[in-house]
Amino acid sequence: MSSGRGENRELVFHVIHKLPSGDTPYVRAKHAQLVYKDPEAAIVLFWKAINAGDRVDSALKDMAVVMKQQDRAEEAIEAIKSFRGRCSKQAQESLDNVLLDLYKKCGRIEEQIKLLKQKLRMIYLGEAFNGKPTKMARSHGKKFQVSVKQETSRILGNLGWAYMQQTNYVAAEVVYRKAQLIDPDAKNACNLSLCLIKQARYDEAQSFIEDVLQGRLSGSDDGKSKTRAEELLQELESRQPDLIWTPSGLNLDEAFVEGLDQLVNEWAPFRSRRLPIFEEISPFRNQLAC
Repeated sequence: MSSGRGENRELVFHVIHKLPSGDTPYVRAKHAQLVYKDPEAAIVLFWKAINAGDRVDSALKDMAVVMKQQDRAEEAIEAIKSFRGRCSKQAQESLDNVLLDLYKKCGRIEEQIKLLKQKLRMIYLGEAFNGKPTKMARSHGKKFQVSVKQETSRILGNLGWAYMQQTNYVAAEVVYRKAQLIDPDAKNACNLSLCLIKQARYDEAQSFIEDVLQGRLSGSDDGKSKTRAEELLQELESRQPDLIWTPSGLNLDEAFVEGLDQLVNEWAPFRSRRLPIFEEISPFRNQLAC
């Protein structure tokens, strides 16, 4: 009887912690990570799993996440770059997402921008989502469908934020405007309004803030977005109306020559392979000319 109860406890234990079964290096690494709360031991065992070819896709991603938690983000970046060639094609997108988080943590903005542009290119050419209009995603343990429009808007939002970290508000504005054309969103509207405030274009900024406060955009009912919009409105009201904004000196053409502008210009030969969403996007320079 006691043996049966022990087996039941073991089964429940594995279900609760979502642990794989067996006694391989990867399984032991997950035990060290989730049960014994020993991240250093988990990292060693994840290395062993990768070298042994044991669930390499999961081992590399999980190891990088644990390394980030241990403030070893730079080491995690090098590990992904060195060993992602051993991973399946299906794992590459999730590895890119881990890399983006690591680049952000390390302040490696240029590499973050490059990778985001690469992800946009994949969507543009129909290579993301395996050519399908939606994919299954997971967040906080829940699964949900993500459309190509939502993914494109999300990536553009992240790209805009990266440009803002460089104080390149002109580039960030263009990116956020494109995101809003594709899938209007309260969070991106707040960031776009901040770009405009930084350029002393207060009337335009206020219109986007009001869109959020009036509930006209997706996500407007989120408490964080409303609070952010209210804070931006206060900042806007505190600004001097005669303030003149001076650009940071970053050249917009240089900033976009390898990125957004090429979506229209250099990828024209692949036009027939593009996903329909990109047929709805006008050339980026037309926005700048307005």
